Amino acid sequence: MKRLAIPVVVSVAAIAGCMSMTSGPQAINWDKVPATKLTLFYPGQSSYEWLRSEGHKGAWKEVQRGDACTSCHDDATEEQTQGGKIVGGHALEPTPVKGKVGHIDLNVQAAYDDKNAYFRFQWKTQNSFGGTEHQYLRFDGKEWKVYGYPKLDKVVQDGVQPGIYEDRMSIMIDDGKVPGFANQGCWLTCHDGSRDMARQFTKEEVAANPLLKAIKKNDVRKYLPESRTNPSDWKTGKSVEEIARIKEAGGFVDLIQWRAHRSYPVGMADDGYVLDFRLADAGKDMFSGNADRATHQPKYMWDEKKVGYKSITAEQLRKGDHFLIREQNAVPFDPNAGWKAGDMIPDYVTSRADAMGSAADNNAIATWKDGMWTVVIIRPLGLVNSDDKALKVGGVYNVGFATHDDNITTRGHHVSYVKTLGIGAKADIQAVKVN
Repeated sequence: MKRLAIPVVVSVAAIAGCMSMTSGPQAINWDKVPATKLTLFYPGQSSYEWLRSEGHKGAWKEVQRGDACTSCHDDATEEQTQGGKIVGGHALEPTPVKGKVGHIDLNVQAAYDDKNAYFRFQWKTQNSFGGTEHQYLRFDGKEWKVYGYPKLDKVVQDGVQPGIYEDRMSIMIDDGKVPGFANQGCWLTCHDGSRDMARQFTKEEVAANPLLKAIKKNDVRKYLPESRTNPSDWKTGKSVEEIARIKEAGGFVDLIQWRAHRSYPVGMADDGYVLDFRLADAGKDMFSGNADRATHQPKYMWDEKKVGYKSITAEQLRKGDHFLIREQNAVPFDPNAGWKAGDMIPDYVTSRADAMGSAADNNAIATWKDGMWTVVIIRPLGLVNSDDKALKVGGVYNVGFATHDDNITTRGHHVSYVKTLGIGAKADIQAVKVN
């Protein structure tokens, strides 16, 4: 099978095309930029509600009154111990994933110039390969069906489906306008009732919920307490009008996600935010579903003339770069192309050309080498979009980090406690001026 070289070439060339070669990430000498080593740990189902319950022994009352998580948890050794206890089977992890590690070390560096902030992340992957594969559409001889799911899903736990999911690097950013985030970070966004959390929602509950119907969502994801009349009950959503006023006042957290399958091949990181739901910014992301809603067939397939094949099989997983890039290596799907049982096409198609609006603010360059991801996310300074937190020189922000590794999503990530980020200002992580 022919190996594609497109993804890395597209990533570097696309960014370089937007910047002079004397500026931007290529020109930064990262050896001269201070590095901060963080320990990210496995949190399991430690939700907003759990932290405030008697299950959080010895600290639940302190959390209720707003104390910082780091007032008790203040060193890397403890975070390693926490993650190790939870990951292998614990009240906070009812479905442990075999072989999952309890913590990941994350190296963080930050820089800025007159136009952009640059965030460089490095971490060792648990597997001996970079997790660039994502779910597929697989032909069973009659129809196309989804193949591959994240490892927390029951179909993977039961051995019915293989664990296939992309690696991710995420940043949450608060500019001080979200009550409680400075002390308790991303735990404000993770709640009982959400996907893969305790007391997960039912389809009937979602269908009957006024807020979710109003915003046209069919499940429950991250949300901030301020978006609910009862912060501990996802069903008690405020009105769309009330939530709009909260957003206008800046009461949301920015969420930047670099995805190893859905953004990496086109040199970007997607842009979203959390308020009443985990939402994408206005405009269009760089990825979209490849399954036709009416026929369930793929919309695009690989261009065999360019890459040497129109599909792959399960035996070829992780033996090449399997990205479907609309403007680079894809053609419209041909249902009469002689498909055989076992043929697979990616369930997502990526496109830098199609990405637009606030959703397309962030660029990224990434490499996986010697078992390590190195990801540089490029964020413009001074954004004025209503769904962005504007990073400004002299500003200090509350941030949280997460990595998804080893074919997993939702709570299966590793997370940090909240830190401060300064753009040329004193903070836990200080972005320094370059160029």
